[in-house]
Amino acid sequence: MRQRKVFRARPALGWMLSAAAALTLLASGCATTGGGSQNAVIHAKNIVAPALVHIRPVKEVYAQGQRKEVLIVGSGFIISPDGYVVTNEHVAGESKVVRCVLGDKNEVDAKVVGVDPYTDLAVLKLDVPEKLPYVRLGDSSKLEAGQTVMAMGSPHGLSRSVSMGIVSVTDRNLGGQTEGGISFSNWIQTDAAINPGNSGGPLVDLHGDVIGVNTMVLRGAENVGFAIPSNMVRQVVDSIIAKGRVERSWVGLDLQEMLARTDDATRQGVVVADIDPLSPAAEARTQPVLGPVRDESAATPTGVQPGDILVAVNGTPVNARFEEDLPKVHKLIADLPVGQPANFTFQRGEQKIDIPIVTEEQGGLKGAQVEYTEWGFTAAELTPAIVRRARLETRQGVLVSGTQVGGLATKVGLAQGDIILSVDDIVVENLEQFSTLYRERVDKQVPLVLLSVRNRALHRYVLVKQDPAMKEEAAAPAAPAVPVEGVQNVE
Repeated sequence: MRQRKVFRARPALGWMLSAAAALTLLASGCATTGGGSQNAVIHAKNIVAPALVHIRPVKEVYAQGQRKEVLIVGSGFIISPDGYVVTNEHVAGESKVVRCVLGDKNEVDAKVVGVDPYTDLAVLKLDVPEKLPYVRLGDSSKLEAGQTVMAMGSPHGLSRSVSMGIVSVTDRNLGGQTEGGISFSNWIQTDAAINPGNSGGPLVDLHGDVIGVNTMVLRGAENVGFAIPSNMVRQVVDSIIAKGRVERSWVGLDLQEMLARTDDATRQGVVVADIDPLSPAAEARTQPVLGPVRDESAATPTGVQPGDILVAVNGTPVNARFEEDLPKVHKLIADLPVGQPANFTFQRGEQKIDIPIVTEEQGGLKGAQVEYTEWGFTAAELTPAIVRRARLETRQGVLVSGTQVGGLATKVGLAQGDIILSVDDIVVENLEQFSTLYRERVDKQVPLVLLSVRNRALHRYVLVKQDPAMKEEAAAPAAPAVPVEGVQNVE
């Protein structure tokens, strides 16, 4: 790749001093191209390479109204001698079988211990009796921009690959670009080449410590990649190994940085942009105002309001002037004990208000899916995240996640994004109940089935006319697994 040269005019004395400094660095072997630096890169690579894992999971993928098994290529690394492996959730999640090729080229099976879609992390356990080489998670809080790092893994399926670059930014905030729409830490940005198949591989410093997990690249850019910081990885992985999942508290507050509301740099806190109507925050009420009150309306207990400024949680001050500051606040709330009351202090005008909120456990980001072959569509359970995005009043119903071209569902007007609320006036409580109602009507060949459907604010009815011959047509064998070159969260 041809590098574009940038010339900058400066005084002759400054140029001479810079040239002298460069000669000194070259003489000492500390320059990037010097022997000392090259030896450090090779030494760090040799530490990590034996613990690299080339991952080939077979994933269940639901697309265009069909369930398929897809062969994925990804990366990972061993973090313990008994064979725990870290990778991305978008690599190993929804996997039925995970095949791993180790550094010594032995191929072994692994099971998925647990996944965390909110941070895009997953933990596997290799099925091997002997002790394995492993790597150490470093301290990502000590990273500095300009520090040399290596991205290791299997770009485009090319295992044991290494690319080198620097840390561009240590705390890049990607906001709503992440799948969960909420982040509990910022990202490490690097120009070390990250490509499809690198996902789940380690970002390594020159000490041979893993300081990040390679996860994303910026679409349309060249060598603008992002890694999950190792300090976040350590916390998530420890929780998955101990409990099989990550337990987080949720109160239903949608937060924004202070700059979204004011330019006043002296204002402290976090802006409440919205409140989930089915959340603990929506149900909570302010503490009664004690003592004489001039304004009677001020004595009326009310809940959190959009525009309130969150200034403290359990007495701990919070402040997010910039977007980069929001993950710390999200994590502070997520780390609260689940099911326990916490005191949230808000600034409303000139008044400070304390509101006790009993937290809930944060629900899953992804729900189970089922293919309904006779009608030619797939449906997913309504997770709290889906309910929030759809702005539903209840958590009843199922989401149409895809429809087949030419299938019965498409012909009668069902579309991806529809939420089925009832079947023949029977309220749909969850995916399992819907599957039962569906199967009864298909097996009995009920000629007409009435669905109540909602999409955003619009409600409508869909009348499904079943053809008795469709059961035989739907009995075709499942499609075989389709290999895919690589996978990444953001291309």
